[in-house]
Amino acid sequence: MKKWMMAATSAALLATLAGCKSSSSDDNDAPEVVTPDSITLNYLGRYSANIFGASAAEIPAFDPVNQRIFIVNAQKGAVDVLNAADPTNPVLLQELTVESITEGAVVNSIAYKGGYLAVAVEAPTKTDNGWVALFDATSLEMLGYEQVGAQPDMVTFTPDGEYVLTANEGEPSTDYQIDPVGSISILGVSEGQLVEVRTAGFSAFNTQADALRGAGVRIYGPNASVEQDLEPEYIAISSDSGTAWVSLQENNALAKVDIATATVTDILPLGYKDHGTAGNGLDVSDSDDAINIDTWPGVLGMYQPDSIAAYEVDGETLLVTANEGDSRAWGEDDQAYWDGDASKGFVEEFRVKHLVHVSGFDRRAEDDLPPQLRDLAAGALLNPTTFAYCGATAADPGDCRADENLGRLTVAWTDGYRKDANGDPVLFDASGNQNLAGDRLMYDNLYAYGARSFSIRDSEGQLVWDSGDQLEQYFASDACMLGANRTIPCSDYFNATHDEGDTFDNRSDNKGPEPEGVTVGQLGNKTFAFIGLERIGGVMAWDITDPTAPVLVDYLNTREDWTTADPSTVLATAGDLGPEGLVFIAPEDSPNGEALLVIGNEVSGTTAVYQINQIVN
Repeated sequence: MKKWMMAATSAALLATLAGCKSSSSDDNDAPEVVTPDSITLNYLGRYSANIFGASAAEIPAFDPVNQRIFIVNAQKGAVDVLNAADPTNPVLLQELTVESITEGAVVNSIAYKGGYLAVAVEAPTKTDNGWVALFDATSLEMLGYEQVGAQPDMVTFTPDGEYVLTANEGEPSTDYQIDPVGSISILGVSEGQLVEVRTAGFSAFNTQADALRGAGVRIYGPNASVEQDLEPEYIAISSDSGTAWVSLQENNALAKVDIATATVTDILPLGYKDHGTAGNGLDVSDSDDAINIDTWPGVLGMYQPDSIAAYEVDGETLLVTANEGDSRAWGEDDQAYWDGDASKGFVEEFRVKHLVHVSGFDRRAEDDLPPQLRDLAAGALLNPTTFAYCGATAADPGDCRADENLGRLTVAWTDGYRKDANGDPVLFDASGNQNLAGDRLMYDNLYAYGARSFSIRDSEGQLVWDSGDQLEQYFASDACMLGANRTIPCSDYFNATHDEGDTFDNRSDNKGPEPEGVTVGQLGNKTFAFIGLERIGGVMAWDITDPTAPVLVDYLNTREDWTTADPSTVLATAGDLGPEGLVFIAPEDSPNGEALLVIGNEVSGTTAVYQINQIVN
């Protein structure tokens, strides 16, 4: 039996013991441990950069010594430093820039530990190597910096504070002419200095491309080696500071890293979510003007987590993943690419109605047809056995491509078509017959981006639990209310987007509520996960003490104006839109003695503070 399978019983016993006051005088000096039965969230205050839609508030960090919030302001390429002594009214103190490293350098991510602020710095040309800078969190003086890999996109300290790690995403240039390798940098920290830089790279996996693909790792960039194709996104670290797990979002995988040796020890595929099974449904259409959460056989969700977090249950590390989903879309603003020059980019997403059509692909030429897809074939069909339920036949996708069915759903054209043993497409003719001289692909499955869920996985990446379709079901229910005062029905703005008002259902075709951010917090003997939802917004709070049976305990969305078409015109009263990063503040570190949650909202440019109220019956 897995150790964590006993966690619920253990946690319940500990909670009972914690809630009982001992009559023994031996315990008089021991602080009482209070474990809440549940929690609720309430809005305290915010700081606004007064900038809409420019990522003026992204990743937060908190300094408990000086009671300061640090927030990445991507619009300025800097870090805003906020006085949070009064969490109801955070006030801007100053900004930290990284221009002294090189002109045009920008901040991507930050992390705080033990009096220091680590800052991930992207080069002016993102495909060049970036840096990590270290600041004194009190004096706000830059203590030093060191070069790391290309596009350091996330930075974090090990729990013991001895190392700083960065996920160097290594995205290609917009025109896909330069594609740097992905990597993880590990920097030693000693007496306020970055003392050693080591790189955990993926070159050892370059000869394993076929095996990795066979295991389910998505390696598909044009002419890319494994180390070029893998794009590290986010890092979670074990409590003993020995192991890191790194999300490879576009690749639908995790990398496992031994920190002591700076070695990637394994690449762990995350598998796929079957949206054809009960409890895994989704709303696939943004044009049916209705909430329609249903099962869709043949549709598989790629988990593709963005943020991940680690926690322990009975000595075992578990991972919480926010399954946002992401596609590669490079060169999409270059007309030469759409005119057929495949060297100018790579766009892998395509609507089902555009992918499968009896007239083939050329009807989309010079519009939204990826030239790499056209190089594969002249058109595509749906497996008539799998997709018979929506009218597919061998030669015709039928009503499957209707807007109220699968037609509007955005999928990856790179996945799902039938291949031979060499990975080459098996071709069919327009009548749906397998034919060596054919020019049609046959899609046995359709792969959608993200799983519209959060998951808990073990240290080897195996799925312990997934929220299934609970997120969309909750937003469709009468129990869900929006606004700080919880007066607006979520169902009125189901799967709404974050940068427009008066919208309904317009994200159902592409990733739904889009869970992106995650942080975990310990209160007494319970662990809670806080999930930020990029599109509809707000934060879900889940009790994950028992990893096999998490429970939704609250949801708070402090967007206040849902009706104004252009929220930028009512920025002062719009509230919080587009949560990006989250940080949990324990009661003992908090300026008001209560557990807090700080959220960076990239669309509204606001840094919001929520209080976590502990309920003890």
